[in-house]
Amino acid sequence: MTNKFIFRAFKAVDELETCKRFLEGHVKVLKDYGITNITTNNSVWMTNPSIYVIVAESPDGKEIYGGIRVHVADGNTPLPLEAAIGKMDQRVYEIIRSYIDSGTGELCGLWNAKLVAGYGLSLLLIRAGISIVTKINLESLFTICADYTMPMVKRVGFTVEDSIGDNGDFIYPNENYIAKVLRKMNAISLDSAEEYDKNRIIDLRDNPEQTYIETGPKGDMEIEYKLAIMA
Repeated sequence: MTNKFIFRAFKAVDELETCKRFLEGHVKVLKDYGITNITTNNSVWMTNPSIYVIVAESPDGKEIYGGIRVHVADGNTPLPLEAAIGKMDQRVYEIIRSYIDSGTGELCGLWNAKLVAGYGLSLLLIRAGISIVTKINLESLFTICADYTMPMVKRVGFTVEDSIGDNGDFIYPNENYIAKVLRKMNAISLDSAEEYDKNRIIDLRDNPEQTYIETGPKGDMEIEYKLAIMA
């Protein structure tokens, strides 16, 4: 197994085939955990020009080991978290709507293959996802996650949106999981992120094309970042 990966960002509509491979990998991981009812587990998002994708690829580009998406709230297509929990608490629509004018969106679709489980790619993908949001004119960001991913999203500055659900909690995607809606109200200053994560995100924002040795639970990894995108 390689310890070198390429993290590459692109607009979903520009790379349909890569999006299909992203979806195949994500569906496989979810099925491995017995999850089959994720609301955006379909191909509709691939044709939405307001969606950006980051994939973790092998150096030759033949394998996708994980990925994440950024959905821009456009006032027309509901964000994935709205589709997921809107029927449980309609206040989520009002919250998202209140931030649309200043630019908001959702970090979603995070996954990594079992082959690279424990490498720490998920945290690196989250950082990369946050690093591109200023390029697509977002000032704030939302996400929805399960308890086991809370440590990662808190590190990068997300806080629980406790005004909805049961103090932010929802039974989703099934009765075996509790999901939380989180918000990052300042995606520009990153003032609520831990110092190291904040510095790495800012460095990726300022230098989207770079190679960096990242340290994960299983040791060092060489990541070639290709995160330059056009809004």
